[in-house]
Amino acid sequence: MFPEINPLHTIAWTKLKEHLPECSNTSIRELFASDKARFERYSIRQEDLLFDYSKNRITDKTMQLLLDLAEECGLKAAVDAMFSGELINKTENRAVLHTALRNRSKNGISVDGKDVMPLIHEELSKIERFCDEVHSGRLTGYSGKKIKYLVNIGIGGSDLGPHMVTEALMPYQDKGIEPHFVSNVDPSHLSGVLKKVDPETTLFVVASKTFTTQETMANAIAAKKWLLDRSNQNSEAIFRQFAAISTNGAEMTAFGISPTNRFTFWDWVGGRYSLWSSIGLSIALTVGFERYEELLQGAHSADLHFRNTAFQENIPVIMALIGIWYRNFHGCQTEAILPYDQHLHRFPAYFQQGNMESNGKSVDRKGNALEYDSAPVIWGEPGTNGQHSFYQLLHQGTVLVPCDFIASAQSHYPISNQHEKLLSNFFAQTEALMMGFRHEDPFRNFEGNRPSNSFLLKKLTPFTLGKLIAYYEHKIFVQGVIWNIFSFDQWGVELGKKLASIILTELGNNDLISTHDGSTNGLINEYKKLRQ
Repeated sequence: MFPEINPLHTIAWTKLKEHLPECSNTSIRELFASDKARFERYSIRQEDLLFDYSKNRITDKTMQLLLDLAEECGLKAAVDAMFSGELINKTENRAVLHTALRNRSKNGISVDGKDVMPLIHEELSKIERFCDEVHSGRLTGYSGKKIKYLVNIGIGGSDLGPHMVTEALMPYQDKGIEPHFVSNVDPSHLSGVLKKVDPETTLFVVASKTFTTQETMANAIAAKKWLLDRSNQNSEAIFRQFAAISTNGAEMTAFGISPTNRFTFWDWVGGRYSLWSSIGLSIALTVGFERYEELLQGAHSADLHFRNTAFQENIPVIMALIGIWYRNFHGCQTEAILPYDQHLHRFPAYFQQGNMESNGKSVDRKGNALEYDSAPVIWGEPGTNGQHSFYQLLHQGTVLVPCDFIASAQSHYPISNQHEKLLSNFFAQTEALMMGFRHEDPFRNFEGNRPSNSFLLKKLTPFTLGKLIAYYEHKIFVQGVIWNIFSFDQWGVELGKKLASIILTELGNNDLISTHDGSTNGLINEYKKLRQ
């Protein structure tokens, strides 16, 4: 049974509030000075990955109280409920089983009494066969030329996930496929991509669960027209060079998608968790199905760690609890994700959606207004670029920003000693944030005591990337449990979409509008003047 516990009513929450002043006068630097084994005690190794959380404003007492909070909020029962297929997304009456999509064990997983693993295996087999058809050259463009370009058309989770992963795994893109991603309904996005591809050798993948998403279908229809115009209206081009991922068979048929080019996923897969489903088709096409399987295996490894490891040694649980410590007790409004790997440049954006769309809620599971803060604002850029941009604020600004640093010990590109230069900055920044630098000149004084976590991977591979993504997913889940909110719906994105549909109709003529508030009316009417 999924728990519904107000964290304010727990003993641990009260004790954490009482404990906070005890930590206010203690610096992380002093904690290290008094405990030579702090790094070993506050770091966790899992296979070829190290998670170091020793540079935080926490003591043994802090951690014990946070662990007590997790226990009081029923975290263990919540984890079991999610993995077992219970309908924990209650506002939509759905299970939450993105973990089933990467389940590499032989265990069945039931939803409404039906084992879903055969469906998942069947879909994976379809993806494997399709990738083989494309990579072998048996599936070609309308003129018989081998597919060279891939254009993924989606938005939200149907774009951010596969886009982030294909960028992260760029060193593994050896299948002769050049990927591109289109999400924004702004015509400049699609137009810019179409200038880079060849109509005879481009495969379009349209990713939309309903096949009615406004932005996605507008881009898909425009891409279809582009291909038809350049193939002398050859309908075979659409049949061969469009694939789709959706649950709406009728609309795929109407669009002209070949039955062999259709893929599906299920309502127990949330959009921002869907890269593990057939939404990952673009990943498999770009890096190969075997490496896509390695990504799934890495995530499954993280799932086993999360489900079976004691909370005090559990990486996602520790990540979540430390985040709650800063968000709810230190009042931190933001967190930064700072990957020291250019290939991970989309990772912060991906988990900006993952975190803020999941836990950006203001009511609890009973519909009552929250009396405490929920999701922080997530942001970040790769190092070392960020050092020449916003690190000034991290070091000397008036706001406290907990940071996650991510780096790999081995580079895919051994150019001179550039990787060592990158890693020297990775290590130096976490040290500088913690240690600070005392200077009599106030302009050159760094107070330090700024917290951070560090992930050090052996190498960024499909396996380690899958593991890292899953850790962050589970962190979000744990925080949602403790905040007593529904993390797997996103009703907040619906209102603007509904209003946009109404306004779109109004933009179809030159009549002045008076049906909205004064500002919106004024903006629409001015737009109608300017467009002429």
